[in-house]
Amino acid sequence: MSSERRADIVIPDARLLVISGASGSGKSTVVKQVAADARVSPFVSISATTRAARTGESHGREYLFLARDEFENLIRQGDLLEWAEVHGNLYGTPARPVLDEIGRGRLAILEIDVQGARQVKEKVPNALFAFIHAPSMEVLESRLRGRGTDDEAVVRKRLANAVEEIAQANWYDLQIINDQLDRTVDELVALWSDRISRGA
Repeated sequence: MSSERRADIVIPDARLLVISGASGSGKSTVVKQVAADARVSPFVSISATTRAARTGESHGREYLFLARDEFENLIRQGDLLEWAEVHGNLYGTPARPVLDEIGRGRLAILEIDVQGARQVKEKVPNALFAFIHAPSMEVLESRLRGRGTDDEAVVRKRLANAVEEIAQANWYDLQIINDQLDRTVDELVALWSDRISRGA
């Protein structure tokens, strides 16, 4: 399947924060904390995925869990802002909710992988792109193993992918080491708020 996407999906302005990071970097926790910050109160896009739900996850909360044929139909219809295949599963951002919220003047966050972020960068170059790093590869590996949801082969694959993703982080506007959650969130919100106030 090609990675072509419909060309007429255009974000009306740059009130958009795109967050990426390797598995185990803590990016999902950072997104939740930024979403709860009254200084920005953003809309958080819910990604669609073909991966199976983990214990405690539910459809429409962490992800929109779709069968592969359902996801591929969204691609064919041009209903995704971006999509990519990661760890053998498809992930993508439904376009309409993001377009609607930003069109109303609200801020929005996308939590997506590096491949998807590059697609968004082509369409919204003035969005703020942030890459979240774990304090070290040892911490990242410990977090992945601590989940207890993946077998050894999957953990090793995620670690290998993490090295590749980190190597591509240099084009992001921000690279933040997530060694203290509150500080990470404060830094991210402050920089995003400053960019919005300057109309960048």
